[in-house]
Amino acid sequence: MTLRPSHPHPARRGPRIGVLGSYGGFNIGDEAILTCVLGCLRARRPDAQLVVLSRNAEHTRAHHPEADEVVPWEGVSRNHVVDVLPGLDLLVLGGGGILYDGEARRYLRLVRAAQIRHVPTFAYAVGAGPLTDAEDRDAVRTVLAEMDDVVVRDEESRLVLEEVGLEREVAVTADPALLLAPEPFTEAMMRDEGIPVGTRLVGMSVREPGRAAEKLDEGDYHALLADVADFLVRRLDARVVFLPMERHDVRHAHAVLSHMTAPDQGRILHGDYSPGQVLGFMRHLDLAVGMRLHFVVFAALTGVPVLPLPYSGKVFDFARRLGAPALVGVAREQAGLLLAEVDRLWDEYPQRREDLRARMAELSASARETCVRCGSLLDEIGAARGSGDVPAADAGSAAERPTGDGRPADGRAGYDPTGDVAGDGGPADDGPADHLPAGNGPADHLPAGDHPADDRPPDDRPADDEPPGDDACRAEVRPLNA
Repeated sequence: MTLRPSHPHPARRGPRIGVLGSYGGFNIGDEAILTCVLGCLRARRPDAQLVVLSRNAEHTRAHHPEADEVVPWEGVSRNHVVDVLPGLDLLVLGGGGILYDGEARRYLRLVRAAQIRHVPTFAYAVGAGPLTDAEDRDAVRTVLAEMDDVVVRDEESRLVLEEVGLEREVAVTADPALLLAPEPFTEAMMRDEGIPVGTRLVGMSVREPGRAAEKLDEGDYHALLADVADFLVRRLDARVVFLPMERHDVRHAHAVLSHMTAPDQGRILHGDYSPGQVLGFMRHLDLAVGMRLHFVVFAALTGVPVLPLPYSGKVFDFARRLGAPALVGVAREQAGLLLAEVDRLWDEYPQRREDLRARMAELSASARETCVRCGSLLDEIGAARGSGDVPAADAGSAAERPTGDGRPADGRAGYDPTGDVAGDGGPADDGPADHLPAGNGPADHLPAGDHPADDRPPDDRPADDEPPGDDACRAEVRPLNA
């Protein structure tokens, strides 16, 4: 493998900040998170040198020009990555769902290596769970205890960390992608995709079933989702557009389409688009039904009525905070209940619109709080170094540096950071499909009731010049070659 050098922008003389996550074009949600994390850091520190540690450095260089430097951390020697750490003023972990079985230890080896080298560390609205593997649990418990601040994106993640045995303050905010700004998705782009303009459109996001449909074989699962798509075509006189949020979703979208009785009314979005363009496409939709977390987030950002089909705790938690209906799972015998939920969502949305707006405003404000906390930590780091108390290259032992809750780090050796930090690519942000919360999920269904037919909710979404979120998340429009 040939590593193309990437150097910090010569004009930037501010703090050197590393950003570590599941970046590199594997998942649109992760790329949206990176866009917003970089936007936050640039807004807080315009002169900062932003260094992204990416799973696919070439992709990140091509699609995130706001990064000053990109360092590959998979498929390279450990020393290549670790040598970057001492030059950082701060290492930001996340955001996104990266603390789960089989993946947590890989990220936390780098975080621990940074801590040993006296680099402050910040967990940026990360997601956690499931965490049942003993080595991953030990890594989470040990490394997060010594981070300067830990912020998770949902209550489910906080409970997972508590169950693991992490004893420190953990702040709960919201997913960073809630601050993503939309980019135009033009009529010409619609025509290129074979999607008619001026007709009702329903978006669907499907992925492998996991525990969302654990009692179904894959064929029955695809047939059930095809029933939902056919119902939407008939009920709303609509076209159905499948949005793959990562590359593996394409196969499942094709399988669902093949089971439809009206496959000519379905399309799969095939182009390579940036997260902002995907968000812009959502503005063309009239209703959304889907499994991927960031598909649901994007629908909510654009004011589209959305029915989440949860497959993990993070989707349950977001649906709860959104006030959206959410099924515990899908089973063949529940097909009628699933269709009734879609019907109810369509009919009741006009009455729920203002509540959705208020909830989204609250969630966006919560997402901004992560950026504020990160900025405060940068202020503390700058003040300490400006006074000479914490020299950048020799900041004393990790045991002497306080953690985010004010306790001194104890330098515990329970987690070995010396393992190889390079390895095979793991699942992306929407990866773990086998985790459902116990005991506090929503009921399987709500009563269907009687609903009037075919009344389209008034189009009351934000205008193109009123993007949700924060200008700090705007980025140059670039296709996402996932």
